[in-house]
Amino acid sequence: MNDAGRNADWWRGCSIYQVYPRSFQDTSGSGGGDLRGVARRMGYVAELGVTAIWLSPFFKSPMADMGYDVSDYRAVDPMFGDLEDFDALLAEAHRHGLKVIIDQVLSHTSDRHPWFVESRSDRTNAKADWYVWADARPDGTAPSNWLSVFGGSAWEWDSVRRQYYLHNFLSAQPDLNFHNPDVQDALLDAVRFWLDRGVDGFRLDTVNYYVHDRWLRSNPPLAEAVAGTIAETNPYLYQSHLFDKTQPENLDFLKRFRALLDHYEGRASVGEVGDEDRSLQTVAAYTSGSQRLNMCYTFDLLGPQFSAAHVRGCVEAYEKQVADGWVCWAFSNHDVVRHATRWARPGEDTDRVAKFAISLLACLRGSICLYQGEELGLTEADIAFEDLRDPYGIRFWPGFKGRDGCRTPFVWDADAPNAGFSTAKPWLPIPAEHLGRAADLQSADANSVLARYRAMLALRSQHGALKRGSITFIDAADDVLAFFREANAEKLICVFNFAGEERSWTLPPGTLIFEELEFPERNARLDGLAITLQPLGCYIGRVL
Repeated sequence: MNDAGRNADWWRGCSIYQVYPRSFQDTSGSGGGDLRGVARRMGYVAELGVTAIWLSPFFKSPMADMGYDVSDYRAVDPMFGDLEDFDALLAEAHRHGLKVIIDQVLSHTSDRHPWFVESRSDRTNAKADWYVWADARPDGTAPSNWLSVFGGSAWEWDSVRRQYYLHNFLSAQPDLNFHNPDVQDALLDAVRFWLDRGVDGFRLDTVNYYVHDRWLRSNPPLAEAVAGTIAETNPYLYQSHLFDKTQPENLDFLKRFRALLDHYEGRASVGEVGDEDRSLQTVAAYTSGSQRLNMCYTFDLLGPQFSAAHVRGCVEAYEKQVADGWVCWAFSNHDVVRHATRWARPGEDTDRVAKFAISLLACLRGSICLYQGEELGLTEADIAFEDLRDPYGIRFWPGFKGRDGCRTPFVWDADAPNAGFSTAKPWLPIPAEHLGRAADLQSADANSVLARYRAMLALRSQHGALKRGSITFIDAADDVLAFFREANAEKLICVFNFAGEERSWTLPPGTLIFEELEFPERNARLDGLAITLQPLGCYIGRVL
């Protein structure tokens, strides 16, 4: 049992385990995971040593975008179970001392949501202004040049209203009009429904997409696009998104959201910020003070860059920009290529990359988020086009293969049919190379990736300097990242070798280490003032 329930500040420095319910555990024989399956495996999650579990959407949905197109905010989709199953899951999590964070998709709904069905029926109904509707230009084209993340225009023509509606993602995901206070009220009522059921927090999907520019001004192109030096698969990345997201009015809604949470004891929020080169400024605005979000995460460490300089640059920029806010760092999630694949150099052992990554993540200042399967060192699956389920990947194939490669079913038992995930054919294929990394095999191996995850999460929970302490970087060269973590009377030094070769690094003058912190497979040694680190090696020591 952890101590998360003993203070309202449990989220600060916490570790969150993201569960993608459709791929975690099937108990119904449908081939897809369900809430009962999550509850059944709660002991495994607790044994990892995390503070909280984050559930990706399980609400009623046509599943055009795997549940991120909600048709009823207060109902569980039948493929996952029902409200009783959710209540049982919540109780089981709390029994294990785990907090439960649920995904709230507030920026848009499904086009089958009753609100949208009514809104599109005519221009005078009670919900006519609940979504973002606009007349065509005189030549019939869309009101602005805004683009959908999933390809093409962000505007879809509706033949009934004879107007365009906005969708930042699929056309089946119309955007709600946050300029209408009735919309905000309805969404906050939906949030209150889950608060009353006892959830501990919310992950807010695309939190900076809520509000659009009232005047629907077109976005300018990026300078690189004008110069012809940009090379992106998705044209969405050719624009500077000044008007279709991250509007100042969003702060007013976040204050309302926080005020609602503060009516309940010990509840928290984490926002997903996708804002290209403005991410840090947005995180600063969304988390500063005590009236907005508790924390946010960005995509800064979810990309292909992985070096000592990049990590230091991201963390230092955050520390400078976000003075009194809080960040949640993650290396993988359900939207990006798994980091064991993303960061491994040609021919490099991906298990070594996975062990190195959790050692680093556990030492960073902020809260941290893990994605199911990364603790097994799962690599990105290569999914054939005919097996794809992700509309994003189908749209941009073959230049972009989508997100199904990181969403394949969890491997529980190497020798069981479908790796213990389901008795039926899984909704996505299970790669043969994942079987050797099954949870049952790694649980019995003291040097496995899973063992390193458990050890590093335990280390983080035992040391206040790692959970909430300050971070101060030390100049280093040759792919070495070094920093101090300090809280109260405890000071730790953390050193990481990003190189594929051994590196030796000398301690700063006056630094005396009196204790080396232990974890499986030590891959660094201290000799006098010199620390010798193996390739992808790390060293953590207590400093006098």
